[in-house]
Amino acid sequence: MKANKACIIPTMRYKNARTAIDWLCNAFGFEKHLIVEGENNTIAHAQLTFGNSMIMLSSENENEYGKLVKTPESLSGNNTQTPYIIVEKIDEHYEKAVAAGAKILMEIKDEEYGGRGYTCKDIEEYIWNFGSYDPWSESE
Repeated sequence: MKANKACIIPTMRYKNARTAIDWLCNAFGFEKHLIVEGENNTIAHAQLTFGNSMIMLSSENENEYGKLVKTPESLSGNNTQTPYIIVEKIDEHYEKAVAAGAKILMEIKDEEYGGRGYTCKDIEEYIWNFGSYDPWSESE
């Protein structure tokens, strides 16, 4: 996808980005778009896609930007932001995430405003929201 209008791409830091990348691809269905190796078996920069969306991540580090962004572990398991990702086959996605070990925080359910969704934590305690509700669609 080439961004021809405004686009938001969440960025994250992981203590073990290499393991996180594989887990995110297996559990949530992300695909590796670009992986830039860093020093000492770290990831300097990675881009993972999900449909026409993307997240960027890297290994936790103390560079200028890394000093600004913390992992949930460094915040006592708390998160300050959580992405919402639209998934067409939400029940299948939920089952795959559970099978991969995602910690379910809010069970899959139908929402009053339309769609169906769930909330979970990944292997490094980031909170993710997945749902079939598409706020851009007029059919919901």
